[in-house]
Amino acid sequence: MISAAAGTAAVLLAATTTGCGGESAAAAQEGSVSAAQLLAKTRSCDRISQGTYRTDEEKKPSVPVCGTRGAVYFTADMDVDCDGQRTSKCNERTDPWYQPDTAYHDSADRPLRADRLPYVVIPGPSRIWDHRRAGVQGGDVVAVVHGGRVRYAVVGDLGPKEIIGEASHAAARALGVDPDPARGGTDGPVTYVVFPGSRVSPLESHAAAVRLGDRLARKFVGAD
Repeated sequence: MISAAAGTAAVLLAATTTGCGGESAAAAQEGSVSAAQLLAKTRSCDRISQGTYRTDEEKKPSVPVCGTRGAVYFTADMDVDCDGQRTSKCNERTDPWYQPDTAYHDSADRPLRADRLPYVVIPGPSRIWDHRRAGVQGGDVVAVVHGGRVRYAVVGDLGPKEIIGEASHAAARALGVDPDPARGGTDGPVTYVVFPGSRVSPLESHAAAVRLGDRLARKFVGAD
């Protein structure tokens, strides 16, 4: 077990270490767990989905949902979701598929704000996979890994039943992905690690998601 002092020292060291492309390790991750640590734990797959998902409507199904003790994960692309509260960045003019609601709401029972809150979209329940059977619920913490970066988000919306790989405008921006809902996103790879039963409270608090996500990620990779 790593002591609190050692964990603090690791975070301080990360803040002064420069990574690839001149980006500091602190800028490349939220919390103390690196992209390499998370990817090492998700390299193999114990599939819990009955089949595989498409990353886009025109693509062939290829993405399984995997599971292990304390986590559910998959590697896909990232499309940009701008659904939820109407803002200057997310509305009918900026997003041709815009919907003014999200499956899960904030503590005031309002749709989530996609341009402010990093959230992940998971497929709606289907014969392929039902997230509820895996204990996944709205507001659960998700560690999202792309391009050497780690960012924390919450499960915030449900998407098409046969397509996987979507996150909010704010999540894409935080990962250095073009957040334009019409032309942005990335083909990936993007790895999503969901921690079932870890609902953040209040759901709209990104700071709370980071604190809880880092603690759960440390346990997941065996750092604690």
